[in-house]
Amino acid sequence: MGPSVQQLLIILLIVVLLFGAKKIPELAKGLGSGIKNFKKAVKEDEESTENVEKVEAKETKSEATATTTSADDKKSV
Repeated sequence: MGPSVQQLLIILLIVVLLFGAKKIPELAKGLGSGIKNFKKAVKEDEESTENVEKVEAKETKSEATATTTSADDKKSV
């Protein structure tokens, strides 16, 4: 139940009247670059999160190994 073709044409006409035909490509270019930058930031954030999770997993593994080693040292004493 989206907008009809007639409604879309009216909206397009209003946009052209408000911004002018020359300004619309500039707006579209700005919107496109904004979306591109947003996707790039999301990708970088996901990579950062993955790196943090890997470091935390290594630290947890190191702590578990250290705990096991200290427990073994206490048994041998």
